Amino acid sequence: MNKARMPALSHADLLQLKRWNTPTIYNGWEQITKRDSAVVAFNLEETRDFMPQMGPMVGYAVTVVIEPANKVHRTANPNAGNEYRRYMASVPGPKIVIVQDLDKPRVIGSFWGEVNSNIHRALGCVGTITDGAIRDVDEMTNAGFKALARRLCVGHAHVHPVRWNCEVEVFGRVIRPGDLIHADKHGFLVIPPEEQPALLDASRFMDANECETVIPAARSAAGKTTEEVLTGIESAVAQFSANVKAKFRREGEW
Repeated sequence: MNKARMPALSHADLLQLKRWNTPTIYNGWEQITKRDSAVVAFNLEETRDFMPQMGPMVGYAVTVVIEPANKVHRTANPNAGNEYRRYMASVPGPKIVIVQDLDKPRVIGSFWGEVNSNIHRALGCVGTITDGAIRDVDEMTNAGFKALARRLCVGHAHVHPVRWNCEVEVFGRVIRPGDLIHADKHGFLVIPPEEQPALLDASRFMDANECETVIPAARSAAGKTTEEVLTGIESAVAQFSANVKAKFRREGEW
């Protein structure tokens, strides 16, 4: 199993990242990554946010694999639950539990409910992304534990940790322990350690750049002709791109 990575950002930095939605964080990330921003880092399959009223969640990935339909795991390693929880407790938070469900697409049981969400909250976890199911939505919300999942279900079946602290794949995206996760009703973004230090500054800059250029130009159309509106927007877009180029020393997307 992989050794858990140490956090690259302070808790204060994470709190600031939580102030924006995940698309805004993506806008900052795409300026600092050397990877293809069209195909990496975000979920490739649709997710569902069952607690959108809780806003975004931000934390470091901790991982576990489950197979609720297969009862052999309970007898193969009856102490797996305790071992898994000790792993969870050993990793600095805040943490987001990434759960790969081997039963998909025929998901029949949930790793999550009122009890497990409260246990994980006590261990420094703020939420989960699971490509399986969840249950006890109101109780999970009351525990302050956010969930992005494939669907709801009634029972837990034979759910038991199969392996943990390992690479997993959920919603078409590979996630490793220590990756930074930013998630909300739009989906999730996965930031590896080498891209984390510059993320907050880039996201803050891109949000301010939009608010100071293109958005006010687009909203100041009252009393203007169409030509005046278009001229103003073109000027604002040019300024937006110039700001991005000056900040990141590369051409922006606009």
